[in-house]
Amino acid sequence: MNPPDAPSFPADAAQQDWVESRLITAIMDNAGSALAAMAATIPVIVVLLYREAWLPGLLAWAGAATGICLLRLAMIARYRRHYAGTTGPRLLAFWQRCLWAWPASALIWGGSMLLYFGRGQTENEFVCMMVLVGMGAASVSVLSASLRCFYHFTNALGVTVTTLLLYDLLVMDPFNNDLRDYAMLVLVLVFWGLIRVGGKRFHRVQRSSLELQYHNNQLIESLTRQTQTALDAVGIKNRFLASAAHDIRQPVHALGLYADWLSSEPELVREIAPKIVESTKAVNALFDSLFDLARLDSGKIRINIEQIDVAKLLRDLELQYRPLAEAKGLRLRLHVVPGQATSDPILLQRILGNLIANAVKYTARGGILVASRVTRRGMRIEIWDTGVGIAPEHQREIFREFYKAPPSHAGTEDGFGLGLYIVSRLSNILGHPLRMSSRPGRGTVFRLALEGTDAAQADARAVASLAQLVNRP
Repeated sequence: MNPPDAPSFPADAAQQDWVESRLITAIMDNAGSALAAMAATIPVIVVLLYREAWLPGLLAWAGAATGICLLRLAMIARYRRHYAGTTGPRLLAFWQRCLWAWPASALIWGGSMLLYFGRGQTENEFVCMMVLVGMGAASVSVLSASLRCFYHFTNALGVTVTTLLLYDLLVMDPFNNDLRDYAMLVLVLVFWGLIRVGGKRFHRVQRSSLELQYHNNQLIESLTRQTQTALDAVGIKNRFLASAAHDIRQPVHALGLYADWLSSEPELVREIAPKIVESTKAVNALFDSLFDLARLDSGKIRINIEQIDVAKLLRDLELQYRPLAEAKGLRLRLHVVPGQATSDPILLQRILGNLIANAVKYTARGGILVASRVTRRGMRIEIWDTGVGIAPEHQREIFREFYKAPPSHAGTEDGFGLGLYIVSRLSNILGHPLRMSSRPGRGTVFRLALEGTDAAQADARAVASLAQLVNRP
């Protein structure tokens, strides 16, 4: 019983398909030259035997051999038109449909012994037998990439030749055989066994080589992804350093100036103290963003899911951000309806705080509206502003880390460009879909759907978010 084609060690389906496809490709790439040699041998056999063999039988054999060559040539042409360079089930199915052609060839060529064995000159018989020996030997290198094809061919050839030898020994002339006839049978059996062993070993070498190539390709692809990730990390670090050097220098430098001014003119404390407070808040806000980013990217963020009074949360945020809005001459309005949401109160407050702070930063006149609404899927919070708006080409980019809109937008010079990136990451972790619409020069609205979640789901999303960040191309 023929052993199936199998990898030398356990492999996944993708690897097996790829290796099998490459083995089939190796056979089909060599099939043309092997077929040409076989076709060229047909007239040689005819020339050698036409005076000795039964002519109708010789012509019938030549026709059958030519026919199988033409059929195999059509298979090769079909392969090159439709399957060359492909892998997977489609190529394997084509190969299964073609397998019969090789044992059919072996039966036809092995059957040629009926024309000459024990019937003609020894020299011609020797040449014809050497053709069969050459075919068996060549099958080791040409067909052993597929054990099934190799065994089909060699078994068909071996069984045909052995059967005809036994027929000649036991039926045609059982009493006049000499040692040469029995030696011939033994040699055929030994040679048959040797080419089977050789083909199996050669197949293992080819398969192991392809499996190694597959794993090398996987390793190269993985290393390429990791290299790109490292380059992205370097790019992020460079953007961070450039942004940090610019953004932290301004409030820190201002703090130094105010401190020097205060030390030289203490009577101006009422005028200088608020400026020091504002500069300190700016530095704290910058570092808060960095700390949030560090917790997200290290996977150390803690999630505590509980029931939240949405109206109370929004009123607390109003108290926190109303002075900031009024300092710019803006009106911060609140429109709330009673309702509960299941979320992490600290992270949700961080999301909404970043969105409100962003609205204040990018609004020069008018105001900000923070509203809560009840929908069929739960509470939804909306934050409207009458600010500069966001151009369509920037609406996807603003959620990327360290991204800032062009300087032509007032207010974009402050901060690291982390606010909306952190908002996007946290809303994804909490399972709260975030939508945005904006019209340049008219304002922007962010809508946060407070769909229910639980701690296990949030933790899983946090792990997935970190893995996606580490493995992104």
